[in-house]
Amino acid sequence: MGRDMFARTLHGLTLSLRVGILAAGFSVVIALTIVFLSGLGRTADAIGSFIIDAMLAMPHLVLLILISFALGGGTSAVIIAIAVSHWPRFARILRAELIQVKGAHWVEASRSFGKSRSFILLNHIIPHLLPQIFVGFLLMFPHAILHEAGLTFLGFGLEPSRPAIGIMLSEAMQHISSGRWWLAVFPGVALLIMVLCFDALANSLRRLISPREAHL
Repeated sequence: MGRDMFARTLHGLTLSLRVGILAAGFSVVIALTIVFLSGLGRTADAIGSFIIDAMLAMPHLVLLILISFALGGGTSAVIIAIAVSHWPRFARILRAELIQVKGAHWVEASRSFGKSRSFILLNHIIPHLLPQIFVGFLLMFPHAILHEAGLTFLGFGLEPSRPAIGIMLSEAMQHISSGRWWLAVFPGVALLIMVLCFDALANSLRRLISPREAHL
């Protein structure tokens, strides 16, 4: 149709980048809320664990499609769907780290001085979790991008009028049989390169933060 595929690919990557950042950011906020709830006592921890297990029990792709379809599709619906479905595994990791940190000597010392649980969480435990939170955000970011492209490819994501990678791949399926393979290959490769770059960045940062993984 005379359209510049390179320009459309760049616009699609920019759109995927924005969706990925917002979705991963909202996922981190939800995970932190559940972890903060888990640190307020045994009853609150049991409620938080039940919510995490309930979310993990749901089929991931089906949940994505249902939320996006229920919200009518579009950019906002995709961001909400990805954010709501991506946080449980990250929250479980943060909860395990929280349980470990709660037994540290500085936390016990603060508790012996009569500090409240919320004070200990905000001033001792959450700051200790910040490196894991940042690494988790970077690791969720590539998954958010891929799920946005997948939802859009299936027709439950972004509007067809927008130059998204998923839409380009969906349109390319109509032309592959006629030999126009480049319409699908180059946008797909560009998306793969961006995802691998952020995945490598997250893994490098994780090794930098965690000395135990520095030799791996």
